[in-house]
Amino acid sequence: MTADLRIFHDTYVDSVVQLSATRAMSEFAGVEWAAAAMATPANLETLRSEGFTVTGLGAANDLFLAVRGADDESVNGALAAGADAMFASRESTGGPAGRRAHRTIGRAVRELPDTNVAIISVPGRYAALEAHEALTAGLDVLLFSDNVSVSDEVALKDRAVRLGRLLMGPGAGTAMLGGTGLGFANIVGSGPVGIVAAAGTGAQEAMSLLDRWGVGISCVIGLGGRDLSDAVEGRMAKAAIASLRADPGTEVIFLVSKPPAEHVARAVLAVADGFPFVAALVGRARDAGPVTGRPPARTLEAGALDVLDLLDVSRPDVVGDLPERVAEVCARLAPERTLVRGLFSGGTLCYESLVILGDALGPVYSNVPLSESLRVPAPPGSHVCLDLGEEEYTLDRPHPMIDPQARVEMLDEQGRDPAVAVILLDVVLGLGAHEDPAGQLAPACARAVQQGATVVAYVLGTHNDPQGYARQREILLDAGCVVTETAARAALAAAAIAVRDPSLVTRTP
Repeated sequence: MTADLRIFHDTYVDSVVQLSATRAMSEFAGVEWAAAAMATPANLETLRSEGFTVTGLGAANDLFLAVRGADDESVNGALAAGADAMFASRESTGGPAGRRAHRTIGRAVRELPDTNVAIISVPGRYAALEAHEALTAGLDVLLFSDNVSVSDEVALKDRAVRLGRLLMGPGAGTAMLGGTGLGFANIVGSGPVGIVAAAGTGAQEAMSLLDRWGVGISCVIGLGGRDLSDAVEGRMAKAAIASLRADPGTEVIFLVSKPPAEHVARAVLAVADGFPFVAALVGRARDAGPVTGRPPARTLEAGALDVLDLLDVSRPDVVGDLPERVAEVCARLAPERTLVRGLFSGGTLCYESLVILGDALGPVYSNVPLSESLRVPAPPGSHVCLDLGEEEYTLDRPHPMIDPQARVEMLDEQGRDPAVAVILLDVVLGLGAHEDPAGQLAPACARAVQQGATVVAYVLGTHNDPQGYARQREILLDAGCVVTETAARAALAAAAIAVRDPSLVTRTP
C-alpha cells in the first residue's frame, strides 16, 4: 500500500463538492481509502487515524485530497480524478464561462443583480454570518449548513420575517422555488400543492408521491428540523404558510414534520385559518388530540392521500399484489429468521419506519430512536433501523444518497446473519443523488436473498428524475427484492414478513 496527500491552501469548497471528489477517488481502481475535505480539527484527526501526516495543514480553509491505494499509479490517478471532479463541479456551478468566483455574497449580487436566492453551505460557525449577509442583500436563503445555534436560528428567522424573506434551515437540504429544485430535490410537475417541510426526505417523499399520483407542486419550502420545536416556535413555518396562502398557484398546503411541540403545532396550523390544509406529523401520538382543521396524518403516505381527497383526485392502489408477494416470501423463510434490519439513507423515512415497525413489532432500536431507551447498541435479538446519513456514519465518507458503498458493506453483513428476516432499504433518487443507486445496491441485495434473507426496498423518486424511476425499481426487482409503492408500505411489508402475517400490509399505517 502507498498513500499521498495534496493540499490546496485557502480553497474552500462546500460539502457537496467534497463528496463528489471523494466519490471520484474512491471509485478509482486500486484505491482502499480516500477523502476530500476541509482541514477542520475533526478531519485532521481522521487523517491521522488513517496514517497520514498532517504537516502543512493548519487552517480550516485549507482543502486536502488524501488517498491510500495499491500502488503509486492508483494513488496518483485517484488524486487526479478527485481534483478533476472537484474543480469541474466548481466550474459547473459558477455560471457562464469566464465569470469569476466571488468571495462574498454582496459582491456576487452586485454582478448578478437578478439573483434572488442564496444557498449557503459553509461550516456552522460561519453560516449565520453568511446568512445575515444574504438577507441584507435582499435574498431568500436556503441554509444547508448545520451546527448553527438555536439562538442564531431564531435571530435569523426573526430578521427574515421582518424583511419578508424566507430563511430555510439550518440543515435544510430540500426546497423547490419557481419550479427549480434546490439541494436534494426531485423533478416534479407544476401544480396546486405547496409543501412546507421540517424534514428533508419527508419533503422529497411528499413531492414524489404526489407527482407520481398525478398532482403537481407549486413550491417546496424547507424549514430545518428545529423550526417546530419549543425553542424556535414555528417562526418560518408560519411565514411559509402565509406566503403560500397568498400564492395564486397554491390551492392546498401540505405540512410535513416529525412530531412538533404541541402548542407550536396549534399556532402554526392556526395560520392556515380555513385554507385547504393537510399535516403529516410523522409519529405523533395517536392520543395527542385534534389540531386545527383536518386531523393530522401519522405517516407521509396517509398525508399524501389526504391531499388527493382535498383535491378530489382518485386514490391510487398502494397495496396491489403486495400481500401475495409477502406470502410467498414468508412461505420460504427459515423459521429462525425473525429480525428486521433497516439501513436508511433518508432520516425521515427511517423515523417513519421506526413508528410503523414499533406499532407492529414492539421495540425497535436506532441511532435516531423514538426514545432514548431504544438507542443502539441494541440487545441481542432486537430489531434495528439505522439512519446512515447521520454524522457517525458520514464522518469520513460521503452521504449514502451520494455514495451507496457503506450500505453495500452493511447489506452483506446483515445478509450473512441467520437471524435476519428482512433488510429494509430506501433508494432515493433526484438531484444530488447517486446516478444509479439501485445498480450499486442490487448485487448485495441479490447476495442477501441468496443467503436466505428478504430485502424490502422502496424507491423514492419520480418518473422525470435523472436516474429513471421505473428502471431503478426494475433493477431491484431483478435482484429479488420486494419493492413497494410507498415508504410506509415497505415498513409494513417488513413487519409482515418478520411475524409471517401478510395481512399487515393492507393496514392503514
